Amino acid sequence: MRHETLYLNDIVEAADHIAEFIAGTNFQAFQESEMLRSAVVQKLGVIGEAAGRISANLTDRHPEVPWPQIVAFRNILIHAYFSIDWDVVWRAAANRCPVLRGQIAAILAAELSVPDGSGME
Repeated sequence: MRHETLYLNDIVEAADHIAEFIAGTNFQAFQESEMLRSAVVQKLGVIGEAAGRISANLTDRHPEVPWPQIVAFRNILIHAYFSIDWDVVWRAAANRCPVLRGQIAAILAAELSVPDGSGME
């Protein structure tokens, strides 16, 4: 079984990738690019899958992170792909991911003594 530090690091890395994918773009360009939408959805799925594998002990200590909503969003993206609301996905990628990345990096730093949120000690 993977240590949850690795799952937290997966979240940070996926959020970083999303930031790279959408840097310098806007919603219209996002909406018009199947490749960009697919890449963002895949990384949001990684975030949701990793969030679902974090222990209740850790999630209970960090209620500032909306763990159940992250997992639920992943389930919608994966299981209801043909009815995705791309505006919601864009807002998650552009607005929520940077916040989540900061929260998870702070957890890595505080809880697991990882100073930069990179997952490496």
